[in-house]
Amino acid sequence: MPLSDPDQRMLLHDVADRLNTVSDHLPLPDQIRPDPALSEILDDEVRHLARLLGLLAGESAFRHRAAARYPARTTATVRRTTLALASAAEPTGLALAALGAAVHHLGHLADLTRQAPGRARDQAITTAYKGLEDRLGDSRLHLARAAKLLRGAADTRTAPAATAVPSPSATAPPSRSR
Repeated sequence: MPLSDPDQRMLLHDVADRLNTVSDHLPLPDQIRPDPALSEILDDEVRHLARLLGLLAGESAFRHRAAARYPARTTATVRRTTLALASAAEPTGLALAALGAAVHHLGHLADLTRQAPGRARDQAITTAYKGLEDRLGDSRLHLARAAKLLRGAADTRTAPAATAVPSPSATAPPSRSR
């Protein structure tokens, strides 16, 4: 049995909230420290985001199969929800890729701190740190885009069938002047 319209909207808002939670757990530029604590944060958020991407792909696939098997049950809301889930997978995947690049930059920073001091090392640290900062920012932007897409779809309502409501003047009996 398909989810009701309010349940479909709640699903989209729930996934959007979960994407925003991942974004909220990522450090802001002034909070980035290339230390083991950041590694732990990235580890946790990569896992959470991978599960969310799996959820988006799984829900989308399930809904496509259901629409093919039971086309009469596919409403405009179901189609909009399915499209939103599938569409949110792209920015979510990009956010996950950006976090993967952030892990790379963090690993590179850890390696650089163990190298002999010098100008080349300092420049490499600056470059890697900037890359880490940029990838975390990219991830937050992609997550915001995915959440906005889901919320927009959830807040869009299918217009009810148009029924002509007569205006009050058209239904009022003509007044008789005496």
